[in-house]
Amino acid sequence: MFVCICRAVTEDEVHEHCSAGALSVDAVSERCGAGEGCGTCLERLQAIISERNTTATTAA
Repeated sequence: MFVCICRAVTEDEVHEHCSAGALSVDAVSERCGAGEGCGTCLERLQAIISERNTTATTAA
């Protein structure tokens, strides 16, 4: 599923960037450009990142 239509960034790509160390919307955006177009995806990007960070904190 696409998260960012403007840059054709998929949810899987966002997860890959997070796994590689991008732990904020800005960091993901720097890697793939998501969120730099219309901005509609920013809320979804934040939700994915927050969920991953919560899961990582709970697992630690």
